[in-house]
Amino acid sequence: MQKYISGIVLLCFMTVLAVAQPKDEQAVRAVLQLQTTAWNQGNIDAFMQSYWKSDSLLFVGKNGPTYGWQNTLEGYKKRYPDTTAMGKLQFTLLQVKPLGTEYYFVLGKFHLQRTIGDLSGIFTLLFKKVNGKWVIISDHTSAS
Repeated sequence: MQKYISGIVLLCFMTVLAVAQPKDEQAVRAVLQLQTTAWNQGNIDAFMQSYWKSDSLLFVGKNGPTYGWQNTLEGYKKRYPDTTAMGKLQFTLLQVKPLGTEYYFVLGKFHLQRTIGDLSGIFTLLFKKVNGKWVIISDHTSAS
């Protein structure tokens, strides 16, 4: 009898988890869509709202690791000082994968169409649910 009850409890838990994940995946994808929209409007401040506002945020690019939300914001503004440098952003998501109930891993490609020369690359993101909101806590972006 105990095995039967344990089995039902486990099945209920797995069902709840399976239903929750698509909703969370949609939320993660929506964050990336908001980022694309903000970027394409030339609004780096709005783009950065998807990142964890913490000194523990990690951004890794061609110059190595940058720690902290403010430092990451300043780095973006330095590399992309105007809409000409920013261009128009397009993400191609290759993988959006849950890592439990509080984390998501995203693998994708980015493309910036710019009059000064296009820029493309690949990125990996680690999302965490913080206070009910999905935020990027780690970003590794490599341009090619």
